[in-house]
Amino acid sequence: MTDIFDDLKAEYEQLDVVLAGLTPAEWSHPSAAEGWTVSDVVLHLAQTEELAAASLAGEDVTIRREPATDGEPGRESGRGVDAAADAMVAAQRDIAPADLLARWRRAAFATPAALRAQPKGTRLSWVAIPLSPATLATTRLAEHWAHAYDITAPLGIPYPDTARLRHIAWLGHRTLPYAFDVAGVEGGPVYCELTSPDGELWRFGDPAAASTVTGPAADFCRVGAHRLAPADSMLKTTGPYGAKALAVLRNYAL
Repeated sequence: MTDIFDDLKAEYEQLDVVLAGLTPAEWSHPSAAEGWTVSDVVLHLAQTEELAAASLAGEDVTIRREPATDGEPGRESGRGVDAAADAMVAAQRDIAPADLLARWRRAAFATPAALRAQPKGTRLSWVAIPLSPATLATTRLAEHWAHAYDITAPLGIPYPDTARLRHIAWLGHRTLPYAFDVAGVEGGPVYCELTSPDGELWRFGDPAAASTVTGPAADFCRVGAHRLAPADSMLKTTGPYGAKALAVLRNYAL
């Protein structure tokens, strides 16, 4: 794969072009993220980039998982990640678009170089478990890509898929064991053979695995971002765990 830090910066730059061109009415338009306006989505991205900066400064930004009890799978403690994000956004709404864009830019464009500069072997605090700088960069790319859809789709603004999706597809496949565990679903090895936006074939996992997922990488990533239902995708599955994998797939910050 190409350099994740360069690709993270490129994703920010692609989104920045969109945000810079928004009108005041578009900033207040409902996004595809339920209950959030476009401004709310950008605020969330700024806040989570500031969490990345806090992690880089040595702060603990983990949300603990409670242990499984009475046959129920473990879960994130407190109100959970989504509820915590909602609360953070609600606490800081009504920032003027120009100020919000400047805030996101300050946080976002400092992240790739700061992550690249970390010493080999560094582990950084994050939502679920400590991550390497490269994996944290991948989660930031995945989140910005998903939320770019939330911003652009309702406004009818083009946001082309790129080869950067390979990082997100890798993350979704890499974290399948975690996704099975969180969902309390029996899982196993799954081989993925995905077609890139440019027609290249991307392979993840052991080709000898009894379960497979094949189809467009963009669909795989959107299913993992919960922006597309598996049944509405062009993805095909085989074996005992293929369909289960799509049911639990998520671009987890792991």
